Amino acid sequence: MKNFANVAAAAALAAKGVSAHYIFQQLSIDTTKYAPFEYIRQNTNYNSPVTDLTSNDLRCNVGAEGADTKTVDVKAGESFTFTLDTPVYHQGPISIYMSKAPGAASDYDASGEWFKIKDFAPDFSSGQAVWDMAGSYSYTIPTCIEDGEYLLRIQSLAIHNPWPSGIPQFYISCAQVKVSGGSGSYNPSTVLIPGAFKDTDPGYTVNIYTDFHNYTVPGPAPLTC
Repeated sequence: MKNFANVAAAAALAAKGVSAHYIFQQLSIDTTKYAPFEYIRQNTNYNSPVTDLTSNDLRCNVGAEGADTKTVDVKAGESFTFTLDTPVYHQGPISIYMSKAPGAASDYDASGEWFKIKDFAPDFSSGQAVWDMAGSYSYTIPTCIEDGEYLLRIQSLAIHNPWPSGIPQFYISCAQVKVSGGSGSYNPSTVLIPGAFKDTDPGYTVNIYTDFHNYTVPGPAPLTC
């Protein structure tokens, strides 16, 4: 009976861990909400995170390929929204990146340069950190980028298990978009993924439970047009 109780307890903890995971699975353009994974590359690891900072899976998630994913038309300056299967459960920043494909987004392996367009960072105005742990995140396509096909990448960096005893977790999805109407005047700071995030970044190593009064989101500064 004691062994059965231990097994049951372990199973309950495992189930709780899985339920605490999440995935960005739906894209909306303006007010039009599309089917799950219609324009988002579908991963093969359910809603589990990526933790290896040297892995190519950091680009668009495990098994996320473009061949079976549609590419949606979007205008520069138009709004978009990523919706999750369940609201973000872990503290940490949300960041949105873009990378211009050399040709069709569906053929792009995401190995080129990435630039950031938005961070959802913690708010310390109340005297403590308040994280934006929502069920969806919206922003607009920058007006100053070039026309063409892009990967539009959203990332939740979960830092609820402080490094080094715990390992931060990346929850990632990439949408495929074709942008028109951009001015092409942008000059962003760019990074490669993997390589953009290091285990020495203050925003990666921070302990959010001890003397936590400010925060720097890992990666480059967001593009401003």
